[in-house]
Parts: sequence; structure tokens; C-alpha cells
Amino acid sequence: MADRKPLTIRDIARAAGVSPSTVSLVLNGKGEISGITRARVIEAAARLKYVPRAKGRLDAAETIRFLKIARHGHTVNRDHSVFISDYIDGMSNEATRRGYTLEVVSFEAQNAAAIAETLAGSPISGVIALGTELSEVDIVTIQAAGVPTVFIDTFHDVVDANFVNMNNEDAVHKVLSRFRDHGFRRIGFVASHVETTNFRLRQEAFLANMARLELPVDPRHVVSVESTFDGAYMDTLALLAAGPDLAECYFCTNDVIAYGFIKALREFDIRIPEDVSIIGFDNLPLSSTMEPSLTTIDVSKRKIGYLAVTLLDDLIHAGEPQLPVKILVGAELVARMSDVRFPPPPKPATRARRRTGAA
Repeated sequence: MADRKPLTIRDIARAAGVSPSTVSLVLNGKGEISGITRARVIEAAARLKYVPRAKGRLDAAETIRFLKIARHGHTVNRDHSVFISDYIDGMSNEATRRGYTLEVVSFEAQNAAAIAETLAGSPISGVIALGTELSEVDIVTIQAAGVPTVFIDTFHDVVDANFVNMNNEDAVHKVLSRFRDHGFRRIGFVASHVETTNFRLRQEAFLANMARLELPVDPRHVVSVESTFDGAYMDTLALLAAGPDLAECYFCTNDVIAYGFIKALREFDIRIPEDVSIIGFDNLPLSSTMEPSLTTIDVSKRKIGYLAVTLLDDLIHAGEPQLPVKILVGAELVARMSDVRFPPPPKPATRARRRTGAA
């Protein structure tokens, strides 16, 4: 088999839909290139596994530090350890390929200023920070440490920082389109009052896409629960005890919330999906093995991880300050059994079932 021809900037230019000169400027950290264009070039380079021959690298053992930050622990916890591991896998593989050592440092219940202090004077080349539980102020504070930094699992339109995140708008559109294609009209949303950017973005995307798809929003069918399994379960029990008028189906902010929501529904003899259909978000391992298996959204955490390293490598070797780059990774809907449409049961039987609480 013939050796594969080395990639050139022309290959990157074709993949990104830009000129070779634009690719050269991006890879060398020069020129007034927009953040959107830089993101396209970096994404294309990462997808094609192109590694530029960077100048000025000190040695092959430069270190990238991943900050695993749990500010309140409602989403960065044991329930979500799998998706964090996937991020680390993606970062580790790409860091090794580019000649970096990946260092993982965990922070629990520490403020952003204290985290930033740990970066001052550290022998590291750059930082990737888990932004799941970070506020805008936290992001600005950590970035002020002066180390090249990329934030993952969060996104802010108006913050001058580098982000790699999932495309929540696109993902939620896929969920609601599936419900609509099943013939559902009374579509509910299980939100969470826990402060994370992705939760907020998914709620905004729910409302925006319901309007886009010309589906009615009933405020009674938009509920809010705590984001841990136990918290979502207990909050849902309280909601059901009040005898609410349930929607035909619900999109849950993430899989863990969906697990707690489903457990509470079952205690009120509400069947999934015969009475209520459910779709989650995250594609955690339990989603494929539970009964019924959970239809959910899958976003490649490994891809987010390696794109973060690609972007950070670009920042580390840039010869001048760069415009912020904000990359959104698309989603795939994984169809299983929890949202299958069944013919509605007789109305009297449905009412009796939903009004019967568990002891």
C-alpha cells in the first residue's frame, strides 16, 4: 500500500471552504481573521488530523492542564463521570499526538479566583477548563491568569473567551422534530433550576424550536427539578402529588434528570412510553440498558476534547493576540424505545391511573 500523501494547507483550505492564504494566517496566528473563520479552519484541521510544524516549541514534554471544576457539584459529580472521562480521552489522544503531556487537576467548591491563583507561575503551556458549572464571572477570572485557555462544556456569545461546546439549538431541534413526527402536540419540557449554561441554553432552545416548528407551548407542561437523580426524583414526586395535567411527552434536560423523572412517574403507575414518552440528553451508558431503553441525544465528547486541544495548540503558538474562537459540535439523536408512539388508551383508564399515587 502506498504511503499516504502528507496533508497540506491546500487540503485544509478545501475542507474549510477558504483560501490557502487564510489557512496559513490562521495556523501561524496572524492576520485579522474572524473568529468564525478561524473556527472553521481549526475544525477542518482537527478533522483531517493535520498537525502544523509549529515554531518555537521548547520540547516534546510541554504540559496542558485540564481543570475539572465542580463549583456546586449538581452536574459535575459521579452521575456524570462517564462524559468527563470521554472529554479526557479525546484530550489525551490529541495532546499525545501533538507532543504534550495532559495533566488533570480537580477542584471542588473552590472559587474562580483561587483556581486562577494555582495557574500563576505554573510550568504549563495552556489550560482546558471544564466550564459546566462556571459563571461568566468565573470564566473571566480564570482567563485573567494570563495562560492560553479554552473552555469546554459551556458557551457564551458575548464573553471574549475560547469555547468548544455542543450545539444545543441543533440538538433540541432534533428532539422536538422527532416528537412532532410521532404526531405529538402536547410536548413538555423538564428543565432544571440548577445554574449551568447548557441547561439554560437547552431551555431557550426548547422555546425557540417549539415556535420554529409551530408547536404550542403550555406553561403547565414546563416543569423544573433538581439536576441529581435523587433530586429530580423527589421533585417529580412532589409535582405528581399535586395531580398535574401531564403532557403526551417530555424532553428532559439530561439523562440523569430523565432517570429520576421516569422513576417518579412509575410510582404513580404512569407507563413509559405507553402513557408518556420521554427523550433525554447525554447518552449515558445506563440509557441503553434501562427498561425501556432511553431515546436520547449523543454529542461526541471525545471530539470536543480533541478540538479543544487543537484550538489550544493554535493559541499557544500564535505570535500575537487572537480573536476568540467559539466552536459548536453537532448532535445525533439515538432512537430507542422510551418515545415510541402508542395508540392512546381509553380516557377513563388514563385518568384513573394518573390520579392514583403510590404510598
